Amino acid sequence: MISVVQNVAIDCSDAYELARFWSEVTGCPLHPQDRPGDRETQVMLPEGPVLYFNQVPEPKTVKNRIHLCLRPTTSREAEIERLLDLGARLVADRREPEGAGWAVLADPEGNEFCVLRSESDRAATSS
Repeated sequence: MISVVQNVAIDCSDAYELARFWSEVTGCPLHPQDRPGDRETQVMLPEGPVLYFNQVPEPKTVKNRIHLCLRPTTSREAEIERLLDLGARLVADRREPEGAGWAVLADPEGNEFCVLRSESDRAATSS
């Protein structure tokens, strides 16, 4: 017997608005029944678990113990700029001069996530 991951739950203060941010990040839709003011919302990823946003009264106070790592379909640098324009903020820059590494960003509620090199970025720096 095994367990299947149903969703990745993200606590937040505004479930609908944070789900809208992540819908833009992933290019995936919100659950069709989700509406502004809902305390629980979902971003429907095409494969794997859904992103589930659960409104809670407590604010985020410490670093995440689990986070999402994103591999963009465009370049890492272009994706970082796009995400910053959507409302993310840069938390830590782990990019190396030769192209390796990643950037740690935070969503509008402070939840950290990483932006990795794209496949084309990786191919351009491999010998």
